[in-house]
Amino acid sequence: MGAINTTQGRQSKMLGLGVHRPERVVTNDEICEFIDSSDEWIQTRSGIKNRRFAEPEENVVQMSISAGRKALEASGITADQVDTVIVATSTHLELTPQAAAKVAHGLGTKGPAAFDICAGCAGFCYSLAVASDLVKAGTSKYVLVIGAEQLSVTTDPYDRTTRFIFADGAGAVVVGESDETEIGPAVWGSDGSQSDAIVQTTDWYDYITKADLERPWIRMNGISVFRWAAFEMGKAAQKVLDVAGIETDELHAFIPHQANSRITELLAKSLNLDEGTTVANDIAETGNTSAASIPLAMEELLRTGKAKAGDTALLLAFGAGLSYAGQVVKLPNL
Repeated sequence: MGAINTTQGRQSKMLGLGVHRPERVVTNDEICEFIDSSDEWIQTRSGIKNRRFAEPEENVVQMSISAGRKALEASGITADQVDTVIVATSTHLELTPQAAAKVAHGLGTKGPAAFDICAGCAGFCYSLAVASDLVKAGTSKYVLVIGAEQLSVTTDPYDRTTRFIFADGAGAVVVGESDETEIGPAVWGSDGSQSDAIVQTTDWYDYITKADLERPWIRMNGISVFRWAAFEMGKAAQKVLDVAGIETDELHAFIPHQANSRITELLAKSLNLDEGTTVANDIAETGNTSAASIPLAMEELLRTGKAKAGDTALLLAFGAGLSYAGQVVKLPNL
């Protein structure tokens, strides 16, 4: 029961999980000091009560190092054993060098492969799929996968459509070899015809070289994203279960990207989940942290006892691009 479909050969698993949640808690009332909204409206529309904003020194690199260090400790793997570091992020605000190289150095690794993946809110599941395949192919032995975002500096404090949604944080897992399949095949894809649903308003070169341009912010067409996620992602989630050979009554947990509590409810309903299946709701206290969302939600379930290491969980992430990815996994140690 709960065995994930596999092919012959080397398999992969998540060995340990660690997260970084910034200390600063930002309430809906604080957000509403700058936008025309209310705590009641925000909670009704999104399910968000609070979120975390990073301090200036808590950038993507520093949050990644913090989460990565905890993931290594939970996995029992030392930094010098890591041979690949992947950071999923859209808010590392330097074109070069990549965040992963800085994170690898900050953790005291021995010069592993290091690269970033930018796939919006689907970034962690994309990176987990890449890490799993690297381990199964024998290219890497231990891969540190991190999802990290500092969205508070990329959203306009006066923008009523995005400011209350997005937040900051990081989550990391160590992926290594396993005797059994504990990370199932990924189902992933994109719909570039809707790439304008979540955008940066101005590219940085235009902002620097042209006069009187507003600084670049993230803008979102919430209705378009909601419709796409609520209806198309239910189909994607079922495909994930199908390729993993898992029935819904075998799931202990459903951990979707924490985009909006109403989307989560619709997805859970479309899957006809068993009453005993736990559905992640980390968005209430954490907000939408894009690529950090899935590992943060995993941590909340494990920390609170709503799920335990070894449980079978469906991960499903979706967002800018528009892109999506998902896989069935066994939950790691915390």
